[in-house]
Amino acid sequence: MTGTITRLPDLGWMLRPLTEIPGVRHAVVVSEDGLRLGHDSAANLSGPVARLSVAEAESLSAACAAMTMTGRSTGALLFGRGATTRQLMMETDQGFVLFTHAGVGAHLGVATDLEADVGLVAQQMQLLVGKIGAHLSSLPRDEAPAT
Repeated sequence: MTGTITRLPDLGWMLRPLTEIPGVRHAVVVSEDGLRLGHDSAANLSGPVARLSVAEAESLSAACAAMTMTGRSTGALLFGRGATTRQLMMETDQGFVLFTHAGVGAHLGVATDLEADVGLVAQQMQLLVGKIGAHLSSLPRDEAPAT
């Protein structure tokens, strides 16, 4: 069986408006199944992760997909199968991570420091998704043709 692997376009450039918000450290767009579609880091960061490498962004993408699936399962258990998860937020002693639905089969994750205005970040995430949701969507993959 042979097939063709096509490279997904990197959508990291679309995240620049988020990483320019004071307090935002990193942003990542992921497919529902955990593939990195794009990432960006704020300029002039310091600390343990000053700039996300591709490998770190891929690991973060897998973690984001797991978090959003856990949120979806939790919502279904508490509110029924028809409940949809729109946003998740995780707080750590170093900052916040926000996740939101970003189109068909895609999610957006943003990491901030503790001083960030989380309400503003969430609002800007929604605005960005509204503007470029079609580009952030990850459509289902076609089945490979039978050989």
